[in-house]
Amino acid sequence: MREQVAAALRAAGLDVDDTRVAILRALEEDFRYGPDVTSAATAAPDTIVTGRVVARAAGVVAGLPVAIAVAGLAAEAGYTSGAIDAKALRGDGDRIGPGDAVLWVSGPAPAVLGTERTMLNFLTHLSGIASATRAWVDTVEGTGAVIRDTRKTTPGLRLLEKYAVRCGGGVNHRMGLGDAALIKDNHVAAAGGVAKAIAAVGAHAPQVPLEVECDTLAEVRESLAAGARFILLDNMSSDELRAAVAEARRYPGVSLEASGGLRRQTARAVAETGVDYLAVGALTHSSPALDLGLDLELAFIA
Repeated sequence: MREQVAAALRAAGLDVDDTRVAILRALEEDFRYGPDVTSAATAAPDTIVTGRVVARAAGVVAGLPVAIAVAGLAAEAGYTSGAIDAKALRGDGDRIGPGDAVLWVSGPAPAVLGTERTMLNFLTHLSGIASATRAWVDTVEGTGAVIRDTRKTTPGLRLLEKYAVRCGGGVNHRMGLGDAALIKDNHVAAAGGVAKAIAAVGAHAPQVPLEVECDTLAEVRESLAAGARFILLDNMSSDELRAAVAEARRYPGVSLEASGGLRRQTARAVAETGVDYLAVGALTHSSPALDLGLDLELAFIA
C-alpha cells in the first residue's frame, strides 16, 4: 500500500493491515471469476475517465480513506491495469446533503469502472453507520449521555464499522473479548452468582475494565456491593433506570449503560433518566446504507 494512503488511514485511526485485508477480500470477491468483462468490452483501456462520488441523500460521510485505499490496492494487487487517482473532497464525519461531492476519481476507464462498486460498498455502508450514529447523538444532545456501539458487527469489518461510529459522534465499547470484561447472565450462571463472577474476573484479569449486565434492581445492588463500578442495565423501564441511577449514585465513580430494545424515538427519555451511556447494537447491525453514486464527468483518450 502506498505510504501516503497508509498514512491517511493511520491519521484516521484505522489499522492499516486490517483495512488492507478487508479491501483485498472485497476485491477478490469481485474479481475471483476473472476480469471485469463488461468494462473491458465497453471501455477502451486508453480511455481516461474522471468522475465524482456524489451524495443522493443527506447524511454523514465515512470511509473516504478506505475508498482511496481501494483505488490504490486494486492496481497493486493486479486486479486492474493502470493506477487510479482518488482524492477526498470532504472529510470523514462531515454532514453532507444531496448533490454534495465527497470523492474525486480519475484513471483508465476499465480500472475506474471495475473498482466502482467496491469503493461504493465501503463508502455507502460506513457512511450509513455514521449517519445513523449522528442521528442518535443529536437526539440525546444536551443530556450528558453518550451513544456507544456493541460487538454486533459484520464479521471481518468490526474495526471499520466502529470507526464509522466514531465518525458519527459515537464512542466504541469493547473492540474484542480481551480489552474489557462484560459479565452476562451465562457468566453468572457459570460462576455460581453475581458476586462470585465479579470476584473471579477481578482475580483473573484485574487490569481490564469490568462491566456487569443486570436485569433487575436486585442485581444492580448486588453488583455494586460486590465492587462493580460499571453496570449495564438490560431492558429496564424508565422507572427502573431512574431507580438504578439513584442506587448507583451512592457509590463513587459508577457508570451506567442502558441497553436492550432501545429506539431512537425514546432515546432522549432514556438519556434523561441519568444513565451515562446508551448501547445501540443497531448502529452496526442494522443501519441502512447512505445513497452515494459515482458520476463520470469526463472521458478522453490518453
